[in-house]
Amino acid sequence: MIYLDNAATTMMKPSCVVDAVTAALTTLGNASRGAHEGALNTNRLLYKTREKLAGFFGCPKSEQVIFTNNSTEALNIALTGTLRPGDHAVTTVLEHNSVLRPLYRLQRERVVDLSFVPADRRGCVDYADFERLVRPNTRAVVCTHASNLTGNLLDIRRIGEIAARRGLLFIVDASQTAGAVPIDMVDMGVSMLCFTGHKSMMGPQGTGGLLINGDIEVEPFKVGGTGVQSFLTEQPREYPTRLEAGTLNGHGIAGLSAAVDFIRQTGIDAIRAHETALARRFYEAASAVPGVVTYGDFTTWERCPVVALNIGGADSALVCDALSCDYGIATRAGAHCAPLMHRALHTEAQGAVRFSFGYFNTDADVDAAVRAVREIADRIG
Repeated sequence: MIYLDNAATTMMKPSCVVDAVTAALTTLGNASRGAHEGALNTNRLLYKTREKLAGFFGCPKSEQVIFTNNSTEALNIALTGTLRPGDHAVTTVLEHNSVLRPLYRLQRERVVDLSFVPADRRGCVDYADFERLVRPNTRAVVCTHASNLTGNLLDIRRIGEIAARRGLLFIVDASQTAGAVPIDMVDMGVSMLCFTGHKSMMGPQGTGGLLINGDIEVEPFKVGGTGVQSFLTEQPREYPTRLEAGTLNGHGIAGLSAAVDFIRQTGIDAIRAHETALARRFYEAASAVPGVVTYGDFTTWERCPVVALNIGGADSALVCDALSCDYGIATRAGAHCAPLMHRALHTEAQGAVRFSFGYFNTDADVDAAVRAVREIADRIG
């Protein structure tokens, strides 16, 4: 199989990640649930990984690195833990449902009112809209760092400056960029960063985190056992236990820790250059095929390694199925959990076929995908 669905999850992982998870399965106990070597091993792992992630993302306090199962959980914690009745939030039509659905729920519960920054037919935004949509009761700007459908990057430093100038929280969904694009929370003005470990971080599924920059009071999304302060009737108020009820995924976090080491040793710029080169090679060849329509802003390669396309009027699911069954190429079709983005692109009915490239893909993978697109287009045409 040629795997080109890395925006959903990276399937090919560094060997050090596999080794770390395997070793953790037989060496880790339950953190803060004992003083024996197994429990202490896990405590040490969590501490070291918080330190690594704080440094990796420019978060000032490692104790405010909160482990979650994925970015969806991190976003739910961030949004429900900070937005209060009467608040207003600004977001964008680029968002994944992991941002939209928590916000819609808060809107239905009459907690928040929402405004959406629109996008043009290339999926681009006008940054002046962020400023224009701010109201006196605006509490937060919430946005993705990059569209999972088009690969377009948002300039989060620029948005962060707007949020800081207006005294707003700036909550960023880094699902598509963590591990692939350098992020410094302080430099970019990010209040809370939500990431997942299983995409460009190249770690295991079931890992991710919420990083908090500064003195922000986030109310717990869930409460329960922490292994400490057991006689309290409420969740401990100190970070990270405030937001980490229940047993953490120590085995997965061991893999995530190894993944951070791999990215640092390889170099995030080198990883990004390789993935961008693959995406550009594919785009330049595939977009020249008669009948192929691509989506996104390809006037710049400051973007994620994603190319979404359609072939004529063919349903994207049928094209995706042909790629898989006839050519052994894994892609993703449909709505990609990004309904407002599809409406902006006018692809609600057809969806789109998304090719997303990762560090372990090759030029040969790209060339095989281009040949497949060309042959499918010939059959459809």
